[in-house]
Amino acid sequence: MSSPPLPSDSPSTPRWVPARRVSEFAASARSLVPDLVLAGASTVTRPARAVAFWFAIALPFLNLGLLLRGLTDPSETFAFLVLLAVNVVALLVGHPYRSG
Repeated sequence: MSSPPLPSDSPSTPRWVPARRVSEFAASARSLVPDLVLAGASTVTRPARAVAFWFAIALPFLNLGLLLRGLTDPSETFAFLVLLAVNVVALLVGHPYRSG
């Protein structure tokens, strides 16, 4: 036996949507996406730049401590070079940060 036909107002029955409404919705969604992305990016980048800025200020003190102690061991030399590289990255990322 076959199943009875579905009524026309059933939720599983596809409804016709005018193409104009679909294109308007798509256009409004496309205009919102860049705004949302920029808002989300600024929410993430501002704190990241602030942290990088302050790391760039604090890391030289660790390097100074290593240099004053002396780089006699290869692990100390490696730690110094890693801290120096992290400091350069922090300088590049934190440079655009402005507290005002």
